Amino acid sequence: MAIRRKKPELNLMDALRDLCAEKEIAPEVMFEAVESALKVAYKKNFNQDDNVEITIDRDDGSYHVYSLKSVVETVTDPIIEISLEDAAKISPGCEIDDVVEIEVTPKDFGRIAAQAAKQIVVQKLREAERGVIYDEFTNRDSDLVRGKVVRVEDENLIVEVGKTEAILVPSEQAPGDNYNLGDWVRAYIIEVRKGGKGPQVYLSRTHPNFVRRLVELEVPEVQEGIIEIRGVAREAGARAKVAVTSKDPNVEAVGSCIGQRGTRIQPVLDELGDEKLDIIEWSPKIGVYVANALSPSKIISVALSDDDKSCRVVVPDNQLSLAIGKEGQNARLAAKLTGWKIDIKSMKQAKNDPLPDDMHEVDISEAMAVFKPRPKKGRR
Repeated sequence: MAIRRKKPELNLMDALRDLCAEKEIAPEVMFEAVESALKVAYKKNFNQDDNVEITIDRDDGSYHVYSLKSVVETVTDPIIEISLEDAAKISPGCEIDDVVEIEVTPKDFGRIAAQAAKQIVVQKLREAERGVIYDEFTNRDSDLVRGKVVRVEDENLIVEVGKTEAILVPSEQAPGDNYNLGDWVRAYIIEVRKGGKGPQVYLSRTHPNFVRRLVELEVPEVQEGIIEIRGVAREAGARAKVAVTSKDPNVEAVGSCIGQRGTRIQPVLDELGDEKLDIIEWSPKIGVYVANALSPSKIISVALSDDDKSCRVVVPDNQLSLAIGKEGQNARLAAKLTGWKIDIKSMKQAKNDPLPDDMHEVDISEAMAVFKPRPKKGRR
């Protein structure tokens, strides 16, 4: 049997340790990559037909090339077969159909392997690095990230986030967004895909959960689970509604989200630019919830039809346009938030339109006023 070399020409251990630390790659991934590269190098430079296996000692870094041969009674192909008599000299006690390893490490293999395997090792490194990045961002799916705009491609913003580049397409940019090279962008990860050039991370600033994550970021009680965000409805660049509730009777949900003098909600408004934001109290009583969702309009009554999840809301005559909102926006967002179809009528209209038989009025005395902050110009 050949004697193992304790000091290989290639200082593999030091190189692998440095690469693994730099690229944040598991050492075993690198060992397997180098072994694969050395096998290709051997076949190319020494014996293309030989059935070989190459191993690297995980402790001392020594490398060895073994020719694998099947033990047979009669040898017909000496490249892959060996007689039982010859095999017994190498591995006593072997039997027919066993496989023996014969070390065939070339004397000058280190220099040739280093040259021939370089490109393969680089490729394996890139693949492993992409895998690490993909796993990292897959675990961060539905999270907020902050990165720098490094270039623009076909109106897509390419944002550098950590060790990768994320994509913010025009349809996921909020109206009013105007970013230039070097600007910092905060966005929500909506998707992570595997691609030929590495993981593709897609961002959004229009997704409703972008607002959800911003509120979570600024309100400790939400992070701790004391306050729960029960729903978000949004029309990016125009208006958003966030429904919150407290699990602690001593903690007021809406006030906690606002903060003293609006200190907690203001960073959210700064990020949203001119987009308006309503923070409302969620209620398990759907009539109260609908009334809250339609704020800042004052609500006189709410009637429900459980059969088709529809409701009729009556507001003061002078509040009808406020309740409906510009181009129906307030009513539309309230419907999205609550999941109920909402028909809004003024008092005058309601008097001339009797309540349908399948509807019944509910108590909305618990309805609370909405917080409707006025956004300041600019962002953090």
